[in-house]
Amino acid sequence: MSTPTLIDNSDNQRIATWVRNTAETQIEMTLNLDGSGKSSIDTGHAFLDHMLTLLTLHGSFDLTLKAVGDLEVDAHHTVEDVAIVLGELIRIALGDKIGITRYGHAYIPMDETLTRVVIDLGNRPYLTFIAAEDTPSPANLPFSLVEEFFRALSNHLRSNIHAEVFYGRDGHHIVESLFKSLARALRVAVHQDPFMQGKLPSTKELL
Repeated sequence: MSTPTLIDNSDNQRIATWVRNTAETQIEMTLNLDGSGKSSIDTGHAFLDHMLTLLTLHGSFDLTLKAVGDLEVDAHHTVEDVAIVLGELIRIALGDKIGITRYGHAYIPMDETLTRVVIDLGNRPYLTFIAAEDTPSPANLPFSLVEEFFRALSNHLRSNIHAEVFYGRDGHHIVESLFKSLARALRVAVHQDPFMQGKLPSTKELL
């Protein structure tokens, strides 16, 4: 299997790419952390495409993604493996993390729903995912797979993520709010902080 690759270009943008093939999924992804919200996404799962499109837009990234997975089994492998690749590419694109904000958080309301995501890009993977046991699912994606997406992202981005559903009744609204909260938290965390120019945001001097 190949490994994620950082792409250097004349604009010094943080871009990474990866072609990852397993017996369960074949994924090609290119991510630009300094994009403008443009995306071209095809996972074969319409709801996942919708969530990744809004993640790209509200995170102000550029994302190109083609995934072929064993959706005839279920969506588990596709959802998890897309998150694995996304996490790795964000981590690789961040490079040495000099000057980044590192921390980010966002609250996103969506009609009757409110969620929050808080993130630390501190190279310490840990997920806290808080939602009621009876949280409803969207029509074609088990809600449990949303937590799996967040867990795989946290592990491969090596980030501490706290995601919480405060309340909500509609499964679509809840998941969309979570992905938008994640997008906005990431947008802040990866941003170049003018107060950290040339500095690593850690007293340990290692992230």
